Amino acid sequence: MNEKISMLGSIASGIVGSAVFVLGTWVHPVQAANPFCRDASTCPEYDMGSQAREGFDAMFRDGNYDRAKKAAEGAIVAESDDPITHAMQASLVYLYEDGWDRFKTHATDTRETAEALIPTNPLRGNLYAAVGYFLEGAHTLQTEGTVRGTPAALSKLRQVFGHLEEAEKIDPSDPELNIIKGFMDLMLAVNLPLANPEDSLDRLAYQAGPDYLAYRGLAIGYRDLNRPQEALTEVQNALAITPDNPEVQYLQAQIYVENGDYEQSLDWFKKAWEKRAQLPNDLKKQIKRECNKAQREVNPNRADSERLCQDDES
Repeated sequence: MNEKISMLGSIASGIVGSAVFVLGTWVHPVQAANPFCRDASTCPEYDMGSQAREGFDAMFRDGNYDRAKKAAEGAIVAESDDPITHAMQASLVYLYEDGWDRFKTHATDTRETAEALIPTNPLRGNLYAAVGYFLEGAHTLQTEGTVRGTPAALSKLRQVFGHLEEAEKIDPSDPELNIIKGFMDLMLAVNLPLANPEDSLDRLAYQAGPDYLAYRGLAIGYRDLNRPQEALTEVQNALAITPDNPEVQYLQAQIYVENGDYEQSLDWFKKAWEKRAQLPNDLKKQIKRECNKAQREVNPNRADSERLCQDDES
């Protein structure tokens, strides 16, 4: 049971904070109706609403959470029949610490909207029902604790896998399915002893879309599996597509740190830090802490006033 508790806690903290991060990103809206496509000629039809799309672009392509919040609020009103709008709002509520009650509301709205979609679009309905159950399970763990909350969370997790299985029966090659399932499977593989992560890495590499988010997931996976050279290759692939995203710049810095290349990491910490105004507070604090730690490795004698990452008033 302790292994299950540890695994669920790790997954919850990882997935809740990036609940919609696993849902993908895309090129500019006028170029593709389905944001998850790698190849528009073979991609399933899906027209995302304009407000949801604006929030999605801001959040995942640009790493601009301030703009994403405004768009997501509009999407909840105008495009509430798409479960992705509720999943995005749940993620933003979590990131901005707007309260677990609000998070639970949007998690449940994700699930219920998805279940209503199953008769007309069973693949996306089942897929987002899985996301909704996952968010509800994460809420249970966060509010009740791992010991009390684990039985209910495990029940939710069974529902997650059941709905993912139903979605996969319909089209196992669907890129939206594979980006979500690829991230979930990789988190399980990284956190469970003796698990084999290769299947989830292959899913992200060959079946998930869009490319940029698949590369980013691979970079995170290789980083957590202590395979820093492969992580570096994948994050550079992601940066080639979204060079101005501060989260991807931050990930590049982290991977350089994992490689022991602190001096190289500082350039990327600085790039991410310069865009801190568009990031949630916890992420800003994390970048600042890791940036200044890396700088101490390069220059242990630097004065506080010479910190590379410091607030404007410092």
